[in-house]
Amino acid sequence: MELKIYEEKKGIIVSGLNDFEPRHIFECGQCFRWDREEDGSYTGVAHSRVLNVKKEGDIVIFNNTSRSDFEGIWMDYFDIGRDYSAIKEKLRKLDEHLERSVEFGYGIRLLKQDVWETTVSFIISANNAIPKIKKTIDTLSYLANEEIIEYGGRKFYAFPSPETIHMFHEKCVDNCKAGYRAQYIKDSCSMIINRDVDLERLAEFGSHECRKELMRLPGVGPKVADCIMLFALQKFDAFPVDVWVKRVISSLYNQEDMSLNKMREFALGRFGDLAGFAQQYLFYYARENGVGRK
Repeated sequence: MELKIYEEKKGIIVSGLNDFEPRHIFECGQCFRWDREEDGSYTGVAHSRVLNVKKEGDIVIFNNTSRSDFEGIWMDYFDIGRDYSAIKEKLRKLDEHLERSVEFGYGIRLLKQDVWETTVSFIISANNAIPKIKKTIDTLSYLANEEIIEYGGRKFYAFPSPETIHMFHEKCVDNCKAGYRAQYIKDSCSMIINRDVDLERLAEFGSHECRKELMRLPGVGPKVADCIMLFALQKFDAFPVDVWVKRVISSLYNQEDMSLNKMREFALGRFGDLAGFAQQYLFYYARENGVGRK
């Protein structure tokens, strides 16, 4: 079906947008600033803007945006130009586990998020529960108070820049309940500001060099680096391995007693340059269905 975009007073209506299910996209572990509303829609903050997304039948409604912002920001953010039907068809043919996972999470799309926000978010995510991650990020943004956006009678706060966090770290970092991760955030800010690690150039690097560069940042290990690469830099051969992915590889693919690095190598060998897409479908299926949970 051909993609058709209609502009209305308060937003954009899109028909023909295949492979797009808000619940799958916003609850598959790749983002932390989108919340489900009572009507089933999702409201989130990204790129200093607030957007509400709702699916009704075969149309998707993007509230609180203009056509220029939709085409200039949100098309890229939601990876709308990519043919996910073709990707899913390739993955289905690899094995029965992916076939089942793709059918379950059919509406997943990989977001192209801001690399700095994604870096801090996944530093915070280490050994942490999603509600606490979301609360810490929201509190950090609120205390930094860099930019306020109003929508639906509520105030939302843009994610602060490294410079803002560095300037007000005693207020916003020390009080956002990041725990031991607070020092990682502060030290990473300093490295970014001093250009010890240049986030703006990372997209130009190959995956191996990109991972090495990211892991120079405090609090960024292999799993966090892979998350940043996959969810912000569109390095689709990245394969983040967390507890759920470990359970998938162990229980579905019979690869037990394997280190996390070996699991990542196994996935790259099996899924190739579609490893990142495979990870999201497998992760979402495993978590929602309790795969490997004893």
